[in-house]
Amino acid sequence: MFWQKHFDKFVVRMRHADIPLRIRLWNGTEADLGAAPAAVLVVPTATALRHLFNPTLDNLGQAYVEGEIEVEGRLTDIVNATARLTAHASGRKRHRPPMIRHTREIDRQAVAYHYDVSNEFYSLWLDRNMVYSCGYFRSPDDSLDAAQMQKIDHILTKLRVQPGDRLLDIGCGWGALIMRAAEKYSAKAVGITLSQNQFELARERIAAAGLSGRCEVQMEDYRDVTGSFERIASVGMFEHVGLKNLRGYFIKVNQLLTGNGMVMNHGITSSDPDSGAPVLGGNDFIERYVFPHGKLPHLSLALKEMCAAGLEPVDVENLRRHYALTLTHWVERFEAAGEQVKIIAGEKRWRIWRTYLAGCAHGFANNWMTLYQILAVKGRANDLPLTRDYMYRG
Repeated sequence: MFWQKHFDKFVVRMRHADIPLRIRLWNGTEADLGAAPAAVLVVPTATALRHLFNPTLDNLGQAYVEGEIEVEGRLTDIVNATARLTAHASGRKRHRPPMIRHTREIDRQAVAYHYDVSNEFYSLWLDRNMVYSCGYFRSPDDSLDAAQMQKIDHILTKLRVQPGDRLLDIGCGWGALIMRAAEKYSAKAVGITLSQNQFELARERIAAAGLSGRCEVQMEDYRDVTGSFERIASVGMFEHVGLKNLRGYFIKVNQLLTGNGMVMNHGITSSDPDSGAPVLGGNDFIERYVFPHGKLPHLSLALKEMCAAGLEPVDVENLRRHYALTLTHWVERFEAAGEQVKIIAGEKRWRIWRTYLAGCAHGFANNWMTLYQILAVKGRANDLPLTRDYMYRG
């Protein structure tokens, strides 16, 4: 048969890479691509072989999401095996991502698509405060709840938030950071989001905690914010403004800061200084199914545009390993809540997020992308301590 000849050639070629993957075809044929297969990729029809013969993370991810292929085994083993398969078959593909015009409406729709699934969906696998960003682990054994609160305190400590400071959180999620800033640091905190679900739950949480007079959340685009703030935090947000809009984004931040203001930009960056995108088709999958129009700048571009906007970076910290640990927790919790997730969000969205979270865990663990906290000041950093000791005194 025509497909058999191509399949046999494919198997021979892949076996040279010793990939820990077993292929099982619709007719019962099995072929191991390595000496110790840890996962199984099931091809239920002859037409589905096209995904196998042109393996990228996007192609295989799309085939799994649409039910054209199935997988068996531990999720981490499946992702590791398919990543090795795509790397050996395709090489580390480099491409320049298309530029998207980030209008207010386009950005609002992208946020709604990603975040307004349901609050219950996110509550199943995030920590108790529903912090949807990289945690900060003082030990690999820290719980997810502890790591997320440590991350928030790490940011607020770096920013040297003082009682009475006006603090803006751009992309505030479900309000954990602004609530902490008001409750522990006595700041006057404002958070903005474009997600209706986040806005409503954050307001409920603020009221329930008795913090209504000390912090608030608004449905607002960052481009429309007015006022002035001593401190600004931006956590997991600048990835979505667009590469060409980074300078304008940081200019807006600068305009909102008071004369001695400080900003903490906590965001995912690409490890590839040329492409600005993850490799092996992973970014295509995310663009298609998870978060439309998100693009990752390299650290060098983020720093360049921040400086061009008149901000002085004073501290840069790499938290890539912390995000790999965070995602490991999310993957485990997501897998444990699988049946509930399917009931709330449906089979297809379960498959999308299962692929996305495990793929990101693998990507951060292998330095396909990383995350930096960049602390910057408006003007000159004359008022900062001379050392970083203050960041770790608690």
